[in-house]
Amino acid sequence: MSRILIVEDEERLAGLLRDYLASAGHEADTLYDGREVVPWVRGNSPDLILLDLMLPGRSGLDICKDIRSFANVPIIMVTARIEEIDRLLGLELGADDYICKPFSPREVVARVKAVLRRSGFPPDPGGLSLDQERYQATLYGKRLDLTAVEFKLLSILASSPGRIYSRSQLMDRIYPDQRVVSDRTIDSHIKKLRKKIADTSFDGEIIHSIYGVGYKFEM
Repeated sequence: MSRILIVEDEERLAGLLRDYLASAGHEADTLYDGREVVPWVRGNSPDLILLDLMLPGRSGLDICKDIRSFANVPIIMVTARIEEIDRLLGLELGADDYICKPFSPREVVARVKAVLRRSGFPPDPGGLSLDQERYQATLYGKRLDLTAVEFKLLSILASSPGRIYSRSQLMDRIYPDQRVVSDRTIDSHIKKLRKKIADTSFDGEIIHSIYGVGYKFEM
């Protein structure tokens, strides 16, 4: 599980981001004052920092510069100031990405995932657990109430993360008896599977549609 530090003086927004990141399987901490950030980072070693530009006590740019003097932790700058000079300065000081307000919390979760992946952070092996004997699946400790077909479908996709399966390939594996089923049968199973994943409060997609091709699994 990755540990994310959220540095944001708007406490309501910080809480919202914390909840979304927690739902996506991350551990999230919050700080509201710029003067607290560098000592906290030295003592806790987070895996990624969401750093607001405008903070009481110290600016995000100064904090970013200080952190870069002793740590390579990924930093995503968050700000309402969209001037190009701020964007360039933030990245030159060592920020890994830049998000402008207003934003969707889902976008932030996606950016965090992308930056962690680029930085080489390993995926959480405990995120998805599949018990092949009992046909039971859990996602970050929450059980997915799947049918046998849905479990088989998830198992096939999860067995090769990133690999794209066509509908016909999935049908051949799920129905080896070659029964006649429509292409849309797979779409229907995928829809139900996604709903059950969403019902666990996991905020993100692990089954991705590839337009005109099929589906792939990626956390």
